[in-house]
Amino acid sequence: MLKFALKLDGVASFLLGLLTVLIRPEVGMPTGWQIGLGLFCVVYGVLVFALGTREMPDRRIVLLVVIGNLAWALDSILTAELKWFPLTGAGVALVLAQGLAVLGFAVLQFIGLRSATSASGRGTPPRSPSLA
Repeated sequence: MLKFALKLDGVASFLLGLLTVLIRPEVGMPTGWQIGLGLFCVVYGVLVFALGTREMPDRRIVLLVVIGNLAWALDSILTAELKWFPLTGAGVALVLAQGLAVLGFAVLQFIGLRSATSASGRGTPPRSPSLA
């Protein structure tokens, strides 16, 4: 599941970044910010997809991806709610939708990371239920 979640995040981020850079839909965000975020998403997508192709993705890097995704999701919600940019209705919808998607990726990646760590024996083993 971990590798699938990383690859899915990579493909979605790459495509969103490409859409943002090439088409630049009118969302109410300054053009410079929009292009910068789009380019970031393209590069991030390629790197996260590549991480998902590894035999056993490095746990520390995956944890960094999960934390980054959580921060991105929180920032998306704050951007829409606190009106940091004069977003259009479509802009608010897009920012919130991608924020929720990124939160979903973080959850899938965290669950996958826990499963992979338990299966490999390279983490704290799960606790046995108490019989007392």
